[in-house]
Amino acid sequence: MSGQPLNRQLTERNARLVRSTRTATGYSLYALAGTAPPKPGLIRDGGRGLIELEIWEMDLPAFGSFVAEIPSPLGIGTVTLEDGGTVKSFLCEAHAVAGAEDITVFGGWRGWLAR
Repeated sequence: MSGQPLNRQLTERNARLVRSTRTATGYSLYALAGTAPPKPGLIRDGGRGLIELEIWEMDLPAFGSFVAEIPSPLGIGTVTLEDGGTVKSFLCEAHAVAGAEDITVFGGWRGWLAR
C-alpha cells in the first residue's frame, strides 16, 4: 500500500496506482504474527468485511518479478471487489491466521494501524 514499508517493491517496478477500493463482502483481514515488517493477511472465508485495498498496474515482466518476491504465507489470487469486478491481489494461506488478530472490523490495514 502507498506509504507502507514495502511499497517500494511496486514503485521500483514503475507500477502505477490506479485507484483505492474495497473488497466485496466475504473476506476477513488479519494482522499476521511474526512478520517483519508487519503484514496483513486477507482470506476469503464468508466474513462480512469490506476491506480497503489499492489497485496497482504494472507490465507483465514486472508483475512476475514482484510475485517471485512474495513470502509465504502470502500469495496472489483473485479477489472480488465491492463493484463486482475482480483483480489479482494478495491473499493469505488459511493456516497463517490461526492465532492471528482478526482486524476486519477496522476496514483495512490503514484503519488497524491508525487504531
